[in-house]
Amino acid sequence: MRVTVNGDERDLAGPVTVADAVAELTGAHRGVAVAVNGEVVPRGRWAETPLSDGDRVEVLSAAQGG
Repeated sequence: MRVTVNGDERDLAGPVTVADAVAELTGAHRGVAVAVNGEVVPRGRWAETPLSDGDRVEVLSAAQGG
């Protein structure tokens, strides 16, 4: 399936959940937020939220700095 992640098109082998995509795209386990098609997906629902062909996914990581 083809999804857009942070503005870049990617091919993912389906079926894929938000949790699968986050694991594939980033090694981070904390400080990550995800939105699918403009809707924030709570971390507790990542494993049960499937992605579909054409979805727009935004994966955001918290950064420290000053």
